[in-house]
Amino acid sequence: MGVIHRLSEGTINRIAAGEVVERPASAVKELVENALDAGARHIDIVISGGGRELIRITDDGCGMSAEDLALAIERHATSKLRMDETGREDLLDIATLGFRGEALPSIGAVARLSILARVAGSDTAHRVTVEGGHVSSVEPAAGPVGTRIEVRDLFFATPARLKFLKGERAEALAVTEIVKRLAMAHPEVAFSLTSETRNILRLEAEMPGEVGRLGRLGAIMGRDFAENALAINAMRDGIALSGFAGLPTYNRGTAQMQFLFVNGRPVRDKLVIGAVRGAYADYLARDRHPAVALFVDLDPREVDVNVHPAKSEVRFRDAALVRGLIVGALRHALHEAGHRASTTVADAALGALRPVAQPVFSGGGFTRSYAPMQTPGVAETAPGWQGAFADLGGQAARVVMEAATDAPSPSAENLPLGVARGQLHETYIVAQTADGIVIVDQHAAHERLVYERMKKAMAERGVARQMLLIPEVVELDEAEAERLVARAGELSELGFVLEGFGPGAVAVREVPAIFGKLDVAGLVRDLADDLSEMDEALSLKERLEDVCGTIACHGSVRSGRRLTAEEMNALLREMEVTPHSGQCNHGRPTYVELKLTDIERLFGRR
Repeated sequence: MGVIHRLSEGTINRIAAGEVVERPASAVKELVENALDAGARHIDIVISGGGRELIRITDDGCGMSAEDLALAIERHATSKLRMDETGREDLLDIATLGFRGEALPSIGAVARLSILARVAGSDTAHRVTVEGGHVSSVEPAAGPVGTRIEVRDLFFATPARLKFLKGERAEALAVTEIVKRLAMAHPEVAFSLTSETRNILRLEAEMPGEVGRLGRLGAIMGRDFAENALAINAMRDGIALSGFAGLPTYNRGTAQMQFLFVNGRPVRDKLVIGAVRGAYADYLARDRHPAVALFVDLDPREVDVNVHPAKSEVRFRDAALVRGLIVGALRHALHEAGHRASTTVADAALGALRPVAQPVFSGGGFTRSYAPMQTPGVAETAPGWQGAFADLGGQAARVVMEAATDAPSPSAENLPLGVARGQLHETYIVAQTADGIVIVDQHAAHERLVYERMKKAMAERGVARQMLLIPEVVELDEAEAERLVARAGELSELGFVLEGFGPGAVAVREVPAIFGKLDVAGLVRDLADDLSEMDEALSLKERLEDVCGTIACHGSVRSGRRLTAEEMNALLREMEVTPHSGQCNHGRPTYVELKLTDIERLFGRR
């Protein structure tokens, strides 16, 4: 008797379920995708015990007939694959979220599954149940048009899987994250998510178009993102890119606020991480990450969605084209933003300025009052005001005002950053705009201006190179060496000249002169890693930018330097015409703008 034998149908289904249904969030993802494919306009999700005890999803989609219901719970039975010219299912032309026909039978193999469905025009609904792979007959039932699916006791048939699940709270958070991503991709659909008796998410359907999409993104990513987002719209060779990207000054400590959707499908892809990192490289430090939500729409035949069991990854036929489109569109939007900085900067400043509640005696006890405290001893006239603070023990802000001249003062009406009115602590420029004030960090602002001039000069004249006295040979994996040699022309434009030196090695002959002392072997290995993971020489570009940034920092106006009115206004005017002057090279804001209406609220005038 042979040692190889066929597995039972139940075992096959449980193995398949392990690939498709990893945790409760995986089951929710598959079922919500089915609802979206069915044309639902409202999807209601209820979970209990983090999804282990109960998952109930109700939609108002097209529903299923009794015949379709019986087939839906069989493996590899689906309505979503189109036929090609030869009459075979076309796996390259997939226009739906689901297509394998595995979700329902996989869930039914490891849980207690109940499906109630009714199609429009039918007098009755029908129900079928599956418990641990055992299927009941289809029976008539009462229910509205659409589908309601209940999953109870997930993994009861494979109790060993329960040991690998996290706590109820963690599983509920994973479900929430899945629903949010699907809701971001489909703003025209209303979603609600309830855990136990608590409403976690309630999103109304948004209107079609850019406004509706931004409204949905703001509801999920936060109102601050909506207020500080730049619209992205680009097209190249049949690939459309749309969405929104946050201003550089609106950044995060992780890449969790970066989302990519391909043909309405939420995916995770190293491609977008590298593209976004490359596009924002000029504006953010390496440990800061922008917030973006990008939507790629293209011919289904140009992308393979059948490369991952959970369909969370895709493979583009021309990944370089997609990456170039993303980088180009993001850079264009950031350039168009000019010197704009995020509103969160001003909000934080206003929050710090708001008066703190002070205890005030009223009647029988103390109450909290937000009336500003009175400060006695302040002189009424300007000449003696500084002396009033002489005994406070701290340094008063130094305000340098230029003596009046016969020259007319420039008007702030048509100047975005206004007209300089003074300098505080020989570090901050205070300017008056048409409807508020602007406070500029003179060092950070000038650092950005110097950096942009250096970039422009390098682009016009190229990167100066320094030849090594003895070429440095670096040994690598053979595939890594081949990737570096293939991109030798691009690296040469960045001042880094190398060539192949036998199998698995490269010889570096020239390096950028701006680097000075350099660990050549370390940089070569970093470049090989970048090309392997993100298909771009980010290490070299970032190191060039770091050096330029350091030079710009040391060559810019320092804090503590007193500026004349002409110098302050010249700095403001140059900021207005210089791209990206709203943040320094590390993503920090160079100025804060406070509107007059907000200042008036601080003093109770509004």
